[in-house]
Amino acid sequence: MPTVQRRKPSEAGNKQPAVAAAAAESPARRRLAPEARAAQILDVAARLLMDEGFTEVSMERMGREAGVSKALIYNYFPSRNDLLRALLEREVAALRQTQVREVAAAENFHDLVRRTTRLYIEHMQARGALLRKLWAEPAVARSMADDDLRRRDEAMHYFARRVMREYGLPRDVAMPAVDMQMAMTEAAAQHLSQSHDDVDFATDLCVTLLLGGLDALARKHAKSEATKGTRAAKAAKVTSATNAAKATNAAKTKRMASARATTKTVAAKRR
Repeated sequence: MPTVQRRKPSEAGNKQPAVAAAAAESPARRRLAPEARAAQILDVAARLLMDEGFTEVSMERMGREAGVSKALIYNYFPSRNDLLRALLEREVAALRQTQVREVAAAENFHDLVRRTTRLYIEHMQARGALLRKLWAEPAVARSMADDDLRRRDEAMHYFARRVMREYGLPRDVAMPAVDMQMAMTEAAAQHLSQSHDDVDFATDLCVTLLLGGLDALARKHAKSEATKGTRAAKAAKVTSATNAAKATNAAKTKRMASARATTKTVAAKRR
């Protein structure tokens, strides 16, 4: 930022032009493309929210901090809630874009779980305080609730399909398992924000629990399926024996009926 020289008394008559020139050179007042100006305003809002809380996130205060008029703030965001919603949308979109890249880069399922878990924990360590404050604002949370549920549902279905393929679990087991494990990842990020542990420790612990739980479910399901198979085999054997007995009885009955018919025929001929 250009510095403003201290004026000598003889320069007092040039005060207004000097101030105007300094203001024109101020980075905050320089012309920006609409997207860049909106991003700058959101950056100011995020900083104020983190440093001073919701009460300081007013259009007038943000205008002062951004070096623009309050009217210009309203030109980009019709209301304070619109601005906060835009800020939350930007934070959520940034996380989602990074998650998509990590999913595409994963070499296998285990790598996928580690990458996405670490990313979420790291992101929440860096931006979690801001996200929690934004989600705590009722009007903002209500406006984003449906989109948030839709995104979570999409993620849950994606991971459930991967779990079904990787571990052979049925859908009615994979879906609730993934739902609970997503909550576990959120809990790991929350734990990190309240402890002296680091990202590596939290990630390793969470991934071990996630994969270990899936391994245990797969073993339990395999055992259950084996038990069902044994029962089915026994039932099939009983059914087969029953059917054989019925067939034997039917054949015996048929032979007896045939014998009676033969006896009657012989008796009739004798008469």
